[in-house]
Amino acid sequence: MTSSPSDPTLERHFKGHRDKVTSVDLSCNMKQIATGSMDSSVMIWNMKPQMRAYRFDGHKDAVTSVQFSPSGHLVASASRDKTVRLWVPSMKAESTAFRAHTATVRSVSFSGDGQNLVTASDDKTIKVWTVHRQKFLFSLNQHMNWVRCAKFSPDDRLIVSSSDDKTIKLWDKNSRECIHSFYEHAGYANHVDFHPSGTCIAAASTDNSVKVWDIRSHKMLQHYRAHSGVVNSLSFHPAGNFLITASSDSTMKILDLVEGKLLYTLHGHQGPVTGVAFSGTGEYFASGGSDEQVMVWKSNFDCAGGSDGVRLQHRTTSSSTAQPSFDSHPSALRSEAPEPSEHFNGQDSHTAAHTQSASRSGSHSRATHSHTYRHLSSSSSSTHQPQTRGLPQRSPQVQAQAQASDGGVPPGLASTLEHIMGQLDVLTQTVSILEQRLTLTEDKLKECLENQMEIGLHLQRREEA
Repeated sequence: MTSSPSDPTLERHFKGHRDKVTSVDLSCNMKQIATGSMDSSVMIWNMKPQMRAYRFDGHKDAVTSVQFSPSGHLVASASRDKTVRLWVPSMKAESTAFRAHTATVRSVSFSGDGQNLVTASDDKTIKVWTVHRQKFLFSLNQHMNWVRCAKFSPDDRLIVSSSDDKTIKLWDKNSRECIHSFYEHAGYANHVDFHPSGTCIAAASTDNSVKVWDIRSHKMLQHYRAHSGVVNSLSFHPAGNFLITASSDSTMKILDLVEGKLLYTLHGHQGPVTGVAFSGTGEYFASGGSDEQVMVWKSNFDCAGGSDGVRLQHRTTSSSTAQPSFDSHPSALRSEAPEPSEHFNGQDSHTAAHTQSASRSGSHSRATHSHTYRHLSSSSSSTHQPQTRGLPQRSPQVQAQAQASDGGVPPGLASTLEHIMGQLDVLTQTVSILEQRLTLTEDKLKECLENQMEIGLHLQRREEA
């Protein structure tokens, strides 16, 4: 089967890491791809076939996160060795390292203006730094477990973070206060990021789902159960109308946020897909996996209407109660797999004997998908609810499940739960303050003991003299 012009196609295929790829990012001019790996290295792959890849060895343990600066002149990397490094992505491999945390640094991310960095760590903190001279600015300390990810909002006024404590927190950068906590009850979020409009966030969860939250109404807008494994990473298309996800079920999914449905299932990696990222224009995206491979795909749908992004932004602004849920049917989504276009060269590892394919909801598979979604529209029409394009109505079963968590609870219970959540926030802050005071007390006690030992040694020397 020949793939249509709108199918994503595999463009390049790189192999050079010696262990699992943990993170991928593309430069703003699409000339380079940066990857981090469990092999402790950062690699810069050049899109020009005649240019070789650069391996940067500086970290002493696994690299957990990489990101290009907005200008593309720097690459930041985070590591298990508790440091962050800033690299110049050229043959010279110049870098500056600084100890950022007291435990594994899970993520590093540039601000939109390229002036600051935000880091997240297993020491339960988020820290903000200047890029110039890597000066520490402030720390955010309310998480109660490892912090997996932290990102700036598009306007740099907010920070979102996700933690193993099953919360996603929104922070005001100026006041340094936590302004809201979203609760993940079934798992925790591996990865979280802002929509390009800055109005909502998406979270990749260990409960195999992807959730989209409105950051002003604090409502869940969309809930996709598209994967059969843990979701490790996600990336918004710059236009805001698509979201790509990477999962341990060996697939990537492309979600249409305007229609609220699954568009494509991409197969290519052998084993978990650990990282994914769109390019700055959305024309390409890159993926990395536990199979040590890096793949670059051409999206082929980047022209599918920036207006859709505007409609989504408007909808997420106005829809405070609509919260569509999407239940995937993997068998129905694997229709005839189109043959990808393959442009391999000497720099690429091998000719990918295994199949790379994109299953799409179109042509042959559209009939199957119409069956999958028909119950959503028919059930909603029977109850005379207006059909909103981009936020499909739910079946009675889905609506019944949603009422328990989406506002169908009695007002008295809702206020009680809200009060409990407020008390939990207070407790969290109190424990955080106590932890800080305990740390200070331990430091002071250690200092006193050291001074006492020095005095004792001094007195002993005087007696001996």
